[in-house]
Amino acid sequence: MMESKKQIYNLIPKKYYPRTELVKAGTSIVEINKVLENSGIKYPFIAKPDIGLRGSAVKKIETPDDLKQYTERANFDFIVQDLIPYENEIGVFYVRYPHEKVGRITGIVAKEFLIITGNGVATIEELIKENPRYELQLKVLKQEYGSKLREVLPEGEKINLVPYGNHARGAKFIDVSHWLTPKLTDTFNEMCVQIPGFYFGRLDIMYGSFEDLEKGINFSVVELNGAASEPTHIYDPKHNLLFAWKELARHITYMFEISVANYQNGFPYLEHKAGMKEYRLHQKQNQKIINFQ
Repeated sequence: MMESKKQIYNLIPKKYYPRTELVKAGTSIVEINKVLENSGIKYPFIAKPDIGLRGSAVKKIETPDDLKQYTERANFDFIVQDLIPYENEIGVFYVRYPHEKVGRITGIVAKEFLIITGNGVATIEELIKENPRYELQLKVLKQEYGSKLREVLPEGEKINLVPYGNHARGAKFIDVSHWLTPKLTDTFNEMCVQIPGFYFGRLDIMYGSFEDLEKGINFSVVELNGAASEPTHIYDPKHNLLFAWKELARHITYMFEISVANYQNGFPYLEHKAGMKEYRLHQKQNQKIINFQ
């Protein structure tokens, strides 16, 4: 709870993630433009809450007017970040015990985005309604796209309606744990051992081709999630509830054992009082983001 994305990015070697800057709540447009200019971040770019909630309030900022609207509505700290140029996204769960030099990948999930293809007749909204999963996002899509949804999409033209691999934003999760190879493990281990104190969590990655990803090139970390991570390959529709329970139990066991090892190495457990304080702050933060939508 209350994990700052910017603080986590600061732990990762810069070559592995896009240029990222923190904008404090209440910062003026003039100051934000200075941040963009000094960092080299250009339109279009991504804006998202520094302390997030399942992909809520993540927006692609296309124009200065988009930025102005986002800033006026965001009463929370947020991040501005280069748009990652790769089309494919996966989530890779990584586990390493503190005494180990080499970790392991315990699950891989691929993300299928909300992409529609025009037929030259149907409007964008009609195309959305053809897919029950897409239609569940229609309310949010209407807020984001407005009258554009009434436009007819030319035949063969594709639109990625939600370019974020988030389950709550309509992405379909597919278990591709069978993609695991020794080369892929080596690539992720080389990166993860450079992140101080990181032993358990999921890295969301965008990449060009799987072959390049294995080699450790042409990929970028979207986010790194720690103890609150889920092994999201459990959400593949082919899996049943029993499979999900088993995977959750397996990963909670990893987390428990790593926590004990860290405690034995001098890192104290979180006290109940401190945890409850974080929980209350977390609830307030969530409400801010919900109100943004």
